[in-house]
Amino acid sequence: MSHILALDQGTSSSRAIIFDADGGIVAAAQRPFEQIFPRPGWVEHDPRQIWETQLGTAREALAQAGLGAGDIAAIGIANQRETVVIWDRQTGEPIHNAIVWQDRRTADIIARLRSDGHEATVREKTGLILDPYFSGAKISWLLDHVPEARSRAERGQLAAGTIDSWLLYRLTNGTVHLTDLTNASRTQLMDIHTGRWDETLLELFGVPRSLLAGIRPSSAVLAQTDSTCFGRPIPVAGVAGDQQAALFGQMCTRPGMAKNTYGTGCFLLLHTGQQPVSSTCGLLTTTACQVESESKQYALEGSIFTTGAAIQWLRDGLGIIATAPEVNELAASVPDNGGVSVVPAFAGLGAPHWDPAARGAILGLTGGSSAAHIARATLEGIACQVVDVLEAMQKDAGQPIKELRVDGGAAASDLLMQLQADLMGTPVLRPTVTETTAAGAAYLAGLAVGMWKDVEEIHGQWQLEKRFEPAMPQQQRSDLLGQWRRALERSRGWAGDAAPPT
Repeated sequence: MSHILALDQGTSSSRAIIFDADGGIVAAAQRPFEQIFPRPGWVEHDPRQIWETQLGTAREALAQAGLGAGDIAAIGIANQRETVVIWDRQTGEPIHNAIVWQDRRTADIIARLRSDGHEATVREKTGLILDPYFSGAKISWLLDHVPEARSRAERGQLAAGTIDSWLLYRLTNGTVHLTDLTNASRTQLMDIHTGRWDETLLELFGVPRSLLAGIRPSSAVLAQTDSTCFGRPIPVAGVAGDQQAALFGQMCTRPGMAKNTYGTGCFLLLHTGQQPVSSTCGLLTTTACQVESESKQYALEGSIFTTGAAIQWLRDGLGIIATAPEVNELAASVPDNGGVSVVPAFAGLGAPHWDPAARGAILGLTGGSSAAHIARATLEGIACQVVDVLEAMQKDAGQPIKELRVDGGAAASDLLMQLQADLMGTPVLRPTVTETTAAGAAYLAGLAVGMWKDVEEIHGQWQLEKRFEPAMPQQQRSDLLGQWRRALERSRGWAGDAAPPT
């Protein structure tokens, strides 16, 4: 039993990765599932498809590795956060599709809570801003819009949970309804100071306590799988929301350590230790992974909406590159941006600016501007957004960030990573294993069953693939950041200022 099975349940696909005792990847499988858009701004998933694809990839990975259930010491789960499911406790059938974290249908609920003066209470208890992003309002919406759902919930006939809870329920054939601290912290129903569901928050969002799962540490034996899944029971011993799992997978387990995941957008998390740090700079306060028998851990989080998606836009929208990696060669063909700035605010600005009316902009164009200048300015725009969040984190935390550990698809770009180090003035570290979300889930599970004796042992498995040191002269760095901030200001509020259509 020298392997760990990590279930990495994401927004667009379910994956399973098997790790060995050295943290190496032995096998991996992935299956996409349907994205459902009933109306503009609404996003749903079929919970049955999530379960079927996740179970299918787990079995596929085991077969690929030539392993059976008896070779697996434990299962760890990392999942898309904030997405919620409500199901019938007796039959296990969902009462509706899952409402996905991107969904905005609860905007009216959030606006009412804000206008009634509850924002400060929610922020103090949860560390989160009032926004449709989080789960509590989604549960409330389902209870009020699915026939008889609220009355059935009040009779104790229904269960609600984030995707980790749904997978645990199915893996155990309906016998276990649990979640972990990191997922519970994203519902806006848990007090992050106590680690418990909060009666005031439950009342504000109109969510009966009987619906919700028990809350456990991220690294602990939560359940045994039903033998119908893999032929014999396997302990489920690690659970975490995907970004907290990635923070753990990057071994950012001490205060001051930070990671950034470069995907469609960016998620930056800074470990802040055993005390939550309240942000005054537009960041979120959230729980980090908790190992059983240890104190709760916390992090600051900043979300950037458009980073890797900007490179896809260069490919699919402008057509100046044929594949995403080509942006590096094109951008490197010019020594600088030629005075061009790109603000990739296609979906507004996230942390620390929080401007939903901002829009993407290309500024500084002249007759000498080329596709290469736009490509380089796009990479700089991605890196500058990260600088803004990291500077906010340092102010909130009251300490410098000494290095940034990176993962995600765009982290493969040497040019982008060097620009990132140059503009931050801080080293950027890229590990050999970039599947950090799944690795985090595996490490959490392995710790709980004794595959690794402690976190320090796992720290020794984190290996550096490449280190990027700041090399840009200070004046050049200041000039670039100044140019970025001027461009950023011109992009802000654009959709709000636009004239209505005639």
